[in-house]
Amino acid sequence: MPTQIGATPPYAIRRLLIANRGEIACRIMLTANRLGVTTLAVYSEADQNARHVRLADEAYALGPAPATQSYLNIAKLVALAERVGADSIHPGYGFLSENAEFARACGNAGIIFVGPPAAAIVAMGSKSDSKRVMEAVGVPVAPGYHGEEQSLARLQTEADRIGYPLIIKASAGGGGKGMQVVQATQDFAAAVASAQRLARTSFADDRLLLERFFPQARHVEVQIFADSLGNVVTLFDRDCSIQRRHQKIIEEAPAPGLRAEVRSSMAKAAILAARAVDYVGAGTVEFLLDTDQQFYFMEMNTRLQVEHPVTELITGLDLVEWQLRVAQGEPLPKDQKEIVQSGVAVEARIYAEDPANGYLPSVGKISHLQWPEADATLRLDVGVDAGDEVTSFYDPLLGKIVAFGASRSAAIARLRGAVDEIEVIGIVTNRALLAAVLADANFLNAAVATDFLRVRSHLIVGDPAATEEDLIVAGLWYASAHTQASALWHDTSGWRLAAPSTSVWRFADRAVSIERTSLAAGTSNQYLGCCGSLEVSMQLLARNASSMRVDFSGRIVSINLREHDQTLHIFRGRDSGTSRHVRLRLLRTDDTLRASAVVDGGSLVTPLPGTVVAVHVTLGEIVVKGAALVTLEAMKMEHTVTAPFDGRVAQLFFVATNRVNAGEVLLALEPLGDPGLDRVF
Repeated sequence: MPTQIGATPPYAIRRLLIANRGEIACRIMLTANRLGVTTLAVYSEADQNARHVRLADEAYALGPAPATQSYLNIAKLVALAERVGADSIHPGYGFLSENAEFARACGNAGIIFVGPPAAAIVAMGSKSDSKRVMEAVGVPVAPGYHGEEQSLARLQTEADRIGYPLIIKASAGGGGKGMQVVQATQDFAAAVASAQRLARTSFADDRLLLERFFPQARHVEVQIFADSLGNVVTLFDRDCSIQRRHQKIIEEAPAPGLRAEVRSSMAKAAILAARAVDYVGAGTVEFLLDTDQQFYFMEMNTRLQVEHPVTELITGLDLVEWQLRVAQGEPLPKDQKEIVQSGVAVEARIYAEDPANGYLPSVGKISHLQWPEADATLRLDVGVDAGDEVTSFYDPLLGKIVAFGASRSAAIARLRGAVDEIEVIGIVTNRALLAAVLADANFLNAAVATDFLRVRSHLIVGDPAATEEDLIVAGLWYASAHTQASALWHDTSGWRLAAPSTSVWRFADRAVSIERTSLAAGTSNQYLGCCGSLEVSMQLLARNASSMRVDFSGRIVSINLREHDQTLHIFRGRDSGTSRHVRLRLLRTDDTLRASAVVDGGSLVTPLPGTVVAVHVTLGEIVVKGAALVTLEAMKMEHTVTAPFDGRVAQLFFVATNRVNAGEVLLALEPLGDPGLDRVF
């Protein structure tokens, strides 16, 4: 039996309601299950079949899909918790995790809120107020304006005093929402108006603050933990500088390249920040570092962070377990001297979004999903499985992949390999962008800053176009279908008697020719592929329903392939220079199944099963050699049987829509000048 948390019964936390969804809800359940705590999931109408619902011990409906009517509805959540006997609520991150009203409502209902006191949330919830508190206790704060006077005239005066470039932020905001960078005084008024609109929409609070903008700043944060007995510790730092739209996509711990005195000073400042607001629980103090490594307080997140796994990997600690223990009044499990750092961890966030199209979210059903295999050096925190639906109602984060290594280079290499293994069909993801960042020389040298993606604008943000070799791979996939079958009639490789087996496959405006050069029994399958200027000899070493192993003239490659919705998806590793997901739609094949005039005493049959989609001739019609006779559809492709000689159509055995089996006679063709001798096809 798993061990219950708490030193002495009765245990305070036994039935934990998780007021969240997605990967963080799944993550919390892992720890709760290990500790013997019953997990209670909540779900909206859009999440009825979601992964976190499937993993929970119990799950309860909240209401309609919009978050305001479900995951953000405090009254519904508290009433539900009371009704189902929850003794505690974990808010995860996002949604109500930093909402003081929610923390108070839980307390008023006698439910443990797994988070800080409402007063600490209030103190750190306003960027302006928190900066005033930090200044008072001696934590460095960037030059700026955090005042209550919010008239445009006052804001303009303060902006001109601070100097440009500067950044406008929503005082009550987070997650980069509402941020505006202003380069010159003439652009300020319009930026203020935009920031206020976004702040009102996102946070129902349009107060703004102004700060000096550091174009090449690093985003470094310190993980702190405090208990209700006054103990505060740090669990070291993280670098979160690789961002898009002011939101993190790659994080690592510890932050690379910090001078020892800077690292130590940041840790001390983070503890000062926590003590200043009587903090309890998990929290993160975030700093900006300029090019001289001078650090400035940015904000404190009063919750568990998305990137907490990197800290867990370098410390060997379970921060969710710490949260549960502290929430029920226990002291911190370890003091500062007992917390030891080892190795390096790097995390990549997998989003359902299209970096090549302005990072627009991608929605739809995930028809195929393959995550890399987790092991001692690789951790997966995921919120979706194959078959799940990604909707437009919630954050597009699908999951996180976290790698651990003895060194930074080892951790990055492990993570890069894992990202290459991701396969997703049905939605667009940022996988290609993550792979490009992890392979970038500047990133490998720890030359990181919040403007990384803007400066490194050459990085590939989407999957590259198909190469000629990719097209040959696709042609080989189609041409080699069923070649392992015992019957020659199942072979779709464009066989011809007394001639090389050749087929032509067309994808958009590009054609691929595949010639099978070895047909002898017991020999390996040898092929010649041609596309554009590329001609390559290939040996098909192995093939199954979703992969091939191919020897390209001495270079052996393993390739995964999936056919879905009339599109061939090719997943290639770094064998081709960079990992890629190629999508190809087969338009048609020029494998016309040209028949010989003589087969087994004049009996010619169709070599593959399919459906007749067109009969191009009529009974008694005179046709010339090469004329189209019948078109079959098989394997989502059309194949046309043509006349092997000049002749007259003597018999027709099928019409359009009829299904034919391999080996069936299609029609009889009478050669001209040879009355009474019919050839059947």
